[in-house]
Amino acid sequence: MMRQKLLFALPLFTLMMFLHSCSSIKVITDYDPNVSFDRYKTYAFYKAGIDQVKISDLDKRRILKSLENTLQEKGFSASEQPDILLNFFTKEEAQVDIYNNAGLGWGWGWNPWFWPGMGMQNTQVTTRAKGRLFIDVIDAKTKRLLWQGSGIGFLEPQDDPLKKQANIQKFVNEIMAAYPPSLEKK
Repeated sequence: MMRQKLLFALPLFTLMMFLHSCSSIKVITDYDPNVSFDRYKTYAFYKAGIDQVKISDLDKRRILKSLENTLQEKGFSASEQPDILLNFFTKEEAQVDIYNNAGLGWGWGWNPWFWPGMGMQNTQVTTRAKGRLFIDVIDAKTKRLLWQGSGIGFLEPQDDPLKKQANIQKFVNEIMAAYPPSLEKK
């Protein structure tokens, strides 16, 4: 009976771990609770801020395209006289993981007596790039920051431009899912 439960639980546990690993972007948002976000319908990009972002022009265009896709899906439209300006910036940091596995044990030798076994120490050091994307929503008239969302996740190197665009789109979608904020929580 216990073995059947274990055989059932193992695949379920594996599936849960897989699904957890897929949601690797952590999103944090902040906004002005005194703003009525439903009055903002048009957007443009804040060129002066975006020009200062220290990433490749290809990645800038990928982020801009992802923002356009997401905003248009939400019913916003681009405009020369926008209600909001969008800006973004990025940060990258290295996360260093150190795994130190050491052991000492007893084992069978080449004869029937117990012999002390020698332990081995195994140290692994891995480094992964952790990236953060910040998206700012600014009132076009007052130039006040209304909303900021950031997403942090691990960046896997991509040699396929289409996969890179898909990863950036996923990042932007996760962040912009919280815009406009729902003020019904009050």
